[in-house]
Parts: sequence; structure tokens; C-alpha cells
Amino acid sequence: MEQFKRFHEVAADPAAYAGEWKERTRGRVVATLCSYAPEEILLAANVLGFRILGTESPITRADAHLQSYSCTLVRGVLEEALAGRLDYIDGIVFPHTCDSIQRLSDIWRMNVKNGFHMDLVLPADLTTLASLDYMTAIMETFARELGEKLEIEITREDLGEAVSTCNQIRSAVMRIHDLRNRVPEAMAGTDLHAMVKAGMVMDRKEFLSLVAPLADALEAAHPASRFYGKRIIVAGGLCNMPDLFNVIEQTGSRVVMDDLCTGSRFFQGIIEPDRDIFRAIARRYQGRIVCPAKHSGLRARGEALVRMARESRADGVMFFCLKFCDPFGFDYPYIKQMLDENRVPSMLCELEDSLVADGQFETRCQAFIEML
Repeated sequence: MEQFKRFHEVAADPAAYAGEWKERTRGRVVATLCSYAPEEILLAANVLGFRILGTESPITRADAHLQSYSCTLVRGVLEEALAGRLDYIDGIVFPHTCDSIQRLSDIWRMNVKNGFHMDLVLPADLTTLASLDYMTAIMETFARELGEKLEIEITREDLGEAVSTCNQIRSAVMRIHDLRNRVPEAMAGTDLHAMVKAGMVMDRKEFLSLVAPLADALEAAHPASRFYGKRIIVAGGLCNMPDLFNVIEQTGSRVVMDDLCTGSRFFQGIIEPDRDIFRAIARRYQGRIVCPAKHSGLRARGEALVRMARESRADGVMFFCLKFCDPFGFDYPYIKQMLDENRVPSMLCELEDSLVADGQFETRCQAFIEML
């Protein structure tokens, strides 16, 4: 779709975009590996927050530092750095997520010398009031230490402006996600995925200037749906998955909602006003649907997915998980049980992040859709 052309260009070569942005603005690029890296604080520091999503190149150098059973996301990120393809970044932030990401942080510190390195140790248990207090303190500390790394002062005025920009982006993107649910034929899954990927690497004000009018245009062009195919929810831990959307849509089905950190979860939740801006930021990251590396109740993720299926009138849920991803592996059995109890069909497919969808995968998808 022509309206998504710019997003496809950026998503196809994010490194080229970051390099061009850096040369044009003389700004600094700070990489992240997780949606728990606070966008608002990075934006307030006037840097380009840049989400790394693995590699599309063969993995050779990283295997000297990581076990072969580490997921392809972790191995791919390290491969990009060791191959010199991330030399344009000025720093990197490692949020406290899974064991593999935490170990990658240690390996990175010892072997990758370009730019500064920061760990962001957020609480894993988000069910208590103390976790909000702790996360608030961590956000404030992160802003101060990031300012020290960049030799600037991040003021509360800067944070307030950044929060406003991020809120506008999230509102516009979630309007488009909601339209996908109401009118599935309004856009292709690859278009939406390209938009989200671009939103994680583009200058946020430039992204807002594109996505806000796009939301208006799409809503005006698609007031009602005439879609009668199967409605699918995509969930799991893959970061790069445009081929998967094509395979699903070739069956006549449409992805109407998702539970992905490179999908709706990245943009969920508006930051509500608070006298303490760091507490307001922390409340957003504590309150959204968690990833498997965080805990917000024994059945919280399953309940959220069941609720999503009901609200979207989904016919089925398709899980796409990275091989060797333990957090998703531990989550899946109980979530599947909850979906079964609520009569929501589901299927699980383990893939490598850089693997292009093949014939075997297409056959599995077609069989699942036919079963529905």
C-alpha cells in the first residue's frame, strides 16, 4: 500500500536510516533490545532510540561467545556488533529480561567497544506496590545516568515534551491497530508490521508526522468491513516476521490482533499525568500486558490473551516462538490450556528469527486454517 511506503523503506534497511539521520542531525543513536527500554527518557535525551532485531546475515562470529542453543535473536545481535555493522551506534541499553539477554550484556561489555553500555535492571515481579516504587526509582536513576553518559541534563520539561510525543504516537498507532480489528481488509499484515518496525527506529517526531495522518486517512477510507474470512491472533516471541503475515493472508485469513513486543505491546498504554513524571512513566511500563520475562500474576498473560480473543472475535491463535526461548516455552502450556478451556483453537510453531517461511510452515498454516 502506497501509504506505508516510507515505513517499508525504513524497515528494510534501518541501519541506513540511522546512519543518514546521524549524519544529517549530528545526533546520537542509542540502541535497545527490549520494549522495556523507556522510549520517553531516550527521546528526552534527544537521541535516536534504535531497536535491534537480530540479523539477516549468517551467524559465525557470535558462536565463539554464545552456546549454540542461545536463541537467534541474541546470537544475531552479537553477530551484527562483532561484524562491525553496528558501528554507528553511540551506546546501548540492556533492560533486565531473560537470562540470555543478561549474559549478552556481559559479553557485549567485554567484546564490543564502540559506544557506552548501560544495564537497566527493572523488577520482574510487577504485582506489588513496592515494584512501582522501585521501577520509579530506576527510571529516575536511568535518566540521570544517561544524561551523564551523554554529558547533558535531562530536565523534567524535556521529559514532559517527550511523554506528550510518545502518547500521541501510541494513540495514533493503536487507532490503526483497532481499525485492523474492525476492518481486517483495510491493510496487509506486512504493512502494519513494517510500520511498527519503522516506529522503533525512526526519529519519533518524523514518525508521528506520518502515522497520525495515516490513522485519519485509513479510518476515513474504511468505515465498515466486508471481511468474512478467518480472524487470527498472532502471539509469541519473533521480532522479524513479515513472511508469516503473507502466508496467513494467502489462505484468505487476516491477523486482527497480536501479542508481540514488536507489535501492539510496544505501543500499548498511555502515560497518565502525575506530579512525579518518573512515576507516571513507570506506571505505564508496569501496567501494560507483560512479556514472559515479567510477572504480573500466575494467569495474567493467559487471561489477557483470552480476553483479546473474545474482544476481537478471533477464530484462532497462532503462536510463533523462537527456538530455545525458555520464557515463552514455560508460558505456552498454561496459556494453551486456558485457550482450550475457552474453546479458542491454537497452534504453536517454533522458528528461527531469520528463517524465511518455507513450504512445511505454509502447509501447517493452511491445515490450521482449514481446521478452523
